[in-house]
Amino acid sequence: MLSGVPRDLRCWLLDRASLTHRVRQACAGCFQVELVNQGFAPPMRNERRALQMRPGVGALVREVRLLCDGRPWVFARTVIPNRTLHGAQRQLGRLGTRPLGAVLFADRSMRRGEVELARIRPGERMFDDAVGCRPQRPDAIWGRRSTFHVAGKPLLVTEVFLPDVGWCPRF
Repeated sequence: MLSGVPRDLRCWLLDRASLTHRVRQACAGCFQVELVNQGFAPPMRNERRALQMRPGVGALVREVRLLCDGRPWVFARTVIPNRTLHGAQRQLGRLGTRPLGAVLFADRSMRRGEVELARIRPGERMFDDAVGCRPQRPDAIWGRRSTFHVAGKPLLVTEVFLPDVGWCPRF
């Protein structure tokens, strides 16, 4: 799968640490989370499968853009099953413009599953959601997704890297 991945995106796609932290580092203090959409909705079929949810079961869907200097670098979509939003995890439904990564990576119970990579093309729902109405639409964009477990409860995070994404800081 890596053979088609642009070299400058590899460190973004393959890093298992907090994307929020990485983007903040690259932006030198000009980082912002823009809430695009949040509400209860049925997950996409592939999201349901990844979370092992039955058809018709709802979830909280949160879509944000991670901005650097006001330019969107990442489109992120999080699917949180209703069963996850109980107890201490209720806070996940009230993040607003706070970054999810800061909450997840601060939780000692958090476990991240396998990272899946995808090339996303025009005509696919995730492409249209991520790119929006940009006048210059790329031929394809790259993304990744992982299932996270917090206190044993699942949520799915998809991160799509947009054409304006900058250099990837090395640790």
